[in-house]
Amino acid sequence: MLEAAADILRRGGLVAVPTETVYGLAADATNDLAVAQIFKAKGRPSFNPLIVHVLTKEDAASHAIFSQKALQLAQAFWPGPLTLVLPRKPESQLSHLVSAGLDTIALRAPAHPVARLLLKKFGSIFAAPSANPSGAISPTTAEHVVSGLGDKVDMILDGGPCEIGVESTIVSVLDDKVTLLRPGGISLEKLENVIGEVAIHAHSSDEAIQAPGMMTSHYAPKTRVRLMAKPKNQDGVFLGFGEVEGAGAHDLNLSPAGDLTEAAANLFSYLHQLDALGHDIYVAPVPVKGLGVAINDRLARAAADKTDD
Repeated sequence: MLEAAADILRRGGLVAVPTETVYGLAADATNDLAVAQIFKAKGRPSFNPLIVHVLTKEDAASHAIFSQKALQLAQAFWPGPLTLVLPRKPESQLSHLVSAGLDTIALRAPAHPVARLLLKKFGSIFAAPSANPSGAISPTTAEHVVSGLGDKVDMILDGGPCEIGVESTIVSVLDDKVTLLRPGGISLEKLENVIGEVAIHAHSSDEAIQAPGMMTSHYAPKTRVRLMAKPKNQDGVFLGFGEVEGAGAHDLNLSPAGDLTEAAANLFSYLHQLDALGHDIYVAPVPVKGLGVAINDRLARAAADKTDD
């Protein structure tokens, strides 16, 4: 299967691959036509850059300029759910489509064994945004990929449910300044334990996109999402967190024990399940700490007006 998947990538095709965060839609990052197929399959705006997946820091250093701080972060968190946005080297052979016209490149080394084995078999690097229609709920199982993209993918590698369940943390390291662009699988606290103070980027809706996952409306179900809710909503279904009284038969709970790691792993899967019922989704408050920052970021984007999908 892996050799067949690698051959598809060499021929310019698309492969859905599991990572520890979500399933990615992989294509040869050096092939313009292959990368264009990602945008076409997802219906993704061309101004929204892609994350390039690498096996090692040395692979990444062939395409981007690593400062000392960038090296520290890669050493601490790669392989793992951290994406670094770094200055792109002029001699990089990456398709310019992955950068969406920017002079930076987003890179990460995934930890999932299937993704790493595919990188080894392929012998190169691949671009891989989430394997779902643009703006929709991210996929954390192979079944989610089938439901969202169907026959637009040449092969789906089934690695089971994703362990982390929310996308990677994205950090830019430019001019020796470290800025959190998108919260994700690695908390701000963990970043600052390694690198010191990290600035937090405040994205506005009229600002140019700097990195993947920064669109105001994103990760969104077809039905409406309403935040800071309580159970017993008569016109919808409820997504709880922690102890919940009065939950309905179709309601779900991200983590009855109030565990943010469990909640992150369940987030997209439960949104898929509730969305299939066709009712508005009411979501309980989730603490804004640790992985809760990433969970609240995804929920806020899921609840946003879909004006910039």
